[in-house]
Parts: sequence; structure tokens; C-alpha cells
Amino acid sequence: MGLGTAPKKVLPRVPLRHGEGNKDHLTSFGGLAALSLDALSSVAYGPEAIILVLVAAGTSALRLTLPITLAIVGLLAVLVVSYCQVIAVHPDGGGAYAVGKKDLGATVSLLAAASLVVDYVLTVAVSLAAGAASLASAFPSLTHHMLALCLIGLVLITAVNLWGIAESARALMLPLVVFLAALFGVIGVGLARSHPAAVVGSAQPIHVSESLGLILILKAFAAGCSALTGIEAIANGVPTFREPRARRAQRTELMLGALLGAMLIGLSLLIRREHVAPRGGVTVLAQLTAGSFGTGWAYYATNIAVTLVLALAANTSFGGLPVLMSLLSKDDRLPHLFGLRAERPVHRYGVIALAILAAVLLIAVDAVTARLIPLYAIGVFIGFTISQTGLVRHWYTERTSRWLLRAALNGTGAVLTAVAALVFVASKFTSGAWVVVLTVPALMLLFTRIESYYRAVGRELDLGPTPDRPLAAESLVIVPVGGISRLTEHALHAALSLSSHVIAVSVHPEAEQSAAFRAAWDDWHPGVPLDTLESPHRSLVHPMVDYVRRAGSDGRQIAVLIPEVQPHHWRYRILQNQRGLLLATVLRASTDAVICTIPYRLTTR
Repeated sequence: MGLGTAPKKVLPRVPLRHGEGNKDHLTSFGGLAALSLDALSSVAYGPEAIILVLVAAGTSALRLTLPITLAIVGLLAVLVVSYCQVIAVHPDGGGAYAVGKKDLGATVSLLAAASLVVDYVLTVAVSLAAGAASLASAFPSLTHHMLALCLIGLVLITAVNLWGIAESARALMLPLVVFLAALFGVIGVGLARSHPAAVVGSAQPIHVSESLGLILILKAFAAGCSALTGIEAIANGVPTFREPRARRAQRTELMLGALLGAMLIGLSLLIRREHVAPRGGVTVLAQLTAGSFGTGWAYYATNIAVTLVLALAANTSFGGLPVLMSLLSKDDRLPHLFGLRAERPVHRYGVIALAILAAVLLIAVDAVTARLIPLYAIGVFIGFTISQTGLVRHWYTERTSRWLLRAALNGTGAVLTAVAALVFVASKFTSGAWVVVLTVPALMLLFTRIESYYRAVGRELDLGPTPDRPLAAESLVIVPVGGISRLTEHALHAALSLSSHVIAVSVHPEAEQSAAFRAAWDDWHPGVPLDTLESPHRSLVHPMVDYVRRAGSDGRQIAVLIPEVQPHHWRYRILQNQRGLLLATVLRASTDAVICTIPYRLTTR
């Protein structure tokens, strides 16, 4: 150290709290586990949805499964590229909602938000119900307990997400790896075989009810597009990634597109080669698994892996919807409590709201997947269309390099997803899609009314303009007392520290009791005047409310300080008198007084 050189002062390192560092945020692979299981697991029902539509024209129509799947994979590529663009333009998350708000106006953003809320709730319900159905394919004895299985799975997923998004990703990594290995094993072994190893399920008669034409092909395309649900969740949940957030989220989106596209094409090749048609008691994926592995341990292990990932696919919504709800709360379109975040990066009120809505929906449909599918894809296709259209507007406005090519790509995607949404609504309207058609406008109205409320409150509170300077004034502190004790002394001491004008008030059913209490008070002589009130009906609350109103009738500020006993152990709290809580609640609702509670903490109980 040279002369004249002062030693450098080393500041102590302040430890980071949960949620302030990178360890509680997602890596790219962690994002694939936490936010992409919905999209990846959709291969369990997407190809089957195509078959169930085409079979109405006879088994010969099933040859179109592969061309329709290739068209869906082409749309998948467009959507993946588009959502990478959404991530770059809106790194704060929000997906279609953020795009709609910026580029298409308030009404369209409300439509996007309502559609995404519906989609996320349905994602949880469909994932859990499909998982239970897959498990019942392997273990038929569970068929009558699917609702219970769904609700148990919902409770477990909710608990993990309340702990933290990074923790949920770590818990889901192993099931994701097992699922991918099982599915690519089914595809690889199945394509390598010269004939199926086994056939499961019972044969069903095929009743031809429609002719093969453009309408039926469009219906099959729209139904198969249910395999695309969930690819928007990464763009919605960008804030949950580690830095650099946008780059990691884009990498995750590209990995998702590659894996999902490969699985869809592989399964469709198997379906076409083995002429797979619907059979009773099993899913199409279970048939392909038996054709590849037979009906031994590998068949059951794969079905269990698919079941687990389908159930855990609900985690996609738990990663995306709470973030969306926090953005809506910041825009005054949902209650502000949805914007609150725990120390870990978890919006717990959003997680709890999603769990409750999904539970109600599962109970309403008795966990039957077929009742949920007609409701499922409409919301997400509306979101797809809005995000694509908004990006077209963005590129047209910004006029960046190659903007025309990007606008053409997004415009094509918008047309395809809009067609899929219209076909889905038209073909499934009487089967239950009408529920979504009514729910989305109802949610839009709810968001609008909440926004109007907050706007009116802001006007009344003069939020924005600088208010007048506050004026100093002496307040009167009222202390309700029920006896002379250390609790009373504690409350009066606190009241005198707040103001020199303090008055104690007690309520008694009879005049004799009032006189006796006043005599005891005078003997104690605490230096605080006492007012006694008589209540023949033994009511504490109403006499106190009337007293506080009269005390504040001259315009002075009134504060009510309510003492309460707080036990050392939480299990004893229910044993304490709750009249103080009741009094505080009624006073807040009925007067303009400042209501305070002061705890007296017990040390032994």
C-alpha cells in the first residue's frame, strides 16, 4: 500500500431474501418443466381428438390424421416464433393481454385477459381429468374414483406452487424426463417394429354419420389444435425466469416447439401405419404404447408416467395465471391483493383463486374429460389470434427491418387460429361451448366494473394532484375497558402516549354495577376520566358505537384503542373473548374514527 492511499472499506454483504436472487427463479429447463407440461402432455389427447372427429366418416378417413397433424405442426411453428417475438416485445409477461393492451386497445385486451383466465382454469381441470382417465386405462378399478383423484392431485399441486415456482419446477423435472423418454420410446420402438406387440381395449362398431369433406377436415383440424394449448404460458410467465429473462424464455419456447412437434408427428406416423381407431376402455395413446411395448411392465410404467405428467400439466396454469392476474391488478382490473407477492416469487392469492375455480369446475363436471374438451380450446385460440393480430399492428407501426415478412408470418397465424376458434365454437356450441361464449363477456364486464370502481375511488381521493397540507389537531382517544387489570393499565399507558386527551368508557347492564365500577376506578385513580354507559340488553357494541358517534359530532378526530389478550400459543387464541374484534369491525363500518387494537402478549399460555 503506497503512501497517501487510504485502505478500502469492505462493506458487509447483505444476504438476499427469497425471491431477490436468481435461485428462486427459473432456468430454461426449469421453465420447460414448470410452464410447458400442459403443451407437451397434450399429445395424450390431441391426436385422439383428430381421430374421434374423422372416424365419423369411417375408418378410411383416418388416413388424413397425418396431413392434418402436419398442418397443426406448421401452425405450431408459426406460434412458437410469434411468441418468441412477444417475449422480446413484452419482457414483463402478459402474453396476449400485454399485446392487446399495447397495440389493439382496451376492449381487445379485456377479451384477451378473459379468454386466458378461462383457458388457464380449464387447463387445470382438463389436465387432472385426463390424467385420471389415463390411470383408469391401466387400472380399471379406479374408474369410479376419478373425481377424488383429481381433487387430491389439485391439492398437492397447489401446495407445491404456494411454496415457490422454482420448487415446483424442481419437483417436475424428473416426471418430465421420464415422460419424454417414455413417449419417444413408444415412437421409436413402434416405428422399428414390423407389427404391433399387443392390442388393448375392446373393439367398437364404427357408425358413419358424416361424409368426408372440407367441413369435417376443418373440425378435425380444430379439434387437433387442442394439442397447441399451453404454448402461450411461457410468454405469460417471463418474470419468473432468471436473468436474462427474455432470452431464457425464448430458449424455453423453442425447446417446447421442437419437442412437441416431434412427438405429434411421430405419434401420427404410428397411428397411420397401424391403422389405429378408437377402442373401448383405453385411450389412443394407450393403444400405441401396447403396440410398442406390449402389455408388460413397460406398458404400465408408460401409462403411469403419462398420468403423472397429465396431472402435473396443471402446473402450467399455476405458473401463468397468477402472473396475469397480477398484471390485471396493476391495471386496476382485478382486486389489488392479486398483485401482492410473497418473499418467494409467488402470487399466492392468484394460486389460491385458480385452485378454487378449478375445484368447482371439476366437481361440476364430475371430472369427465369429454365434458371439458368442448370448453377447452376456445379461450386459448382467442388469445392466439389476438397476440398474432397485435404483432401485425406492432410491426406495421414500428417498421423495423424485415417487418413485412414478420407481419406476413403473424397474419397467417392469426387467420389460422381465428378459423380454428370459429370452427370450434360452431361445432361444439351445443355441446358446452356456449358456457365459454357467456363466461368470457361476463369476465370482461367484471374487469370493467372493477376498473370503474378504482377510477371513481381515485377521483374521490384526488389521486394524482397534490393535496392540501394536513392540519395538526388534538385527537380524543377512547379506551373501552371491562375491568381494572394489568390489561387496562397497558391500554391506558399506550393511549396517553398518543394523546393527552384520553377517556375510558365501560358498559354495564345495571346502575349498581356502574356505581361500583366507578368507585373502584376512583380508588385506583389512574389519571384518566371514566364514562360509564348502561345497557339493559347487555350489548357492548351498540352503546359504544353511539358514544363514539356523539364524541365525534363536533368534527374532532376520534381514535378508539381496543385492548386484546394475545396468548403465547396460537392454539389458545380461540379461547379468548372475541368481543374486541367484533367491536372493531362494527366501529370501522359505522364510524369515521381511527380504530386501533393493542395486544397484551401472555408469556405462559
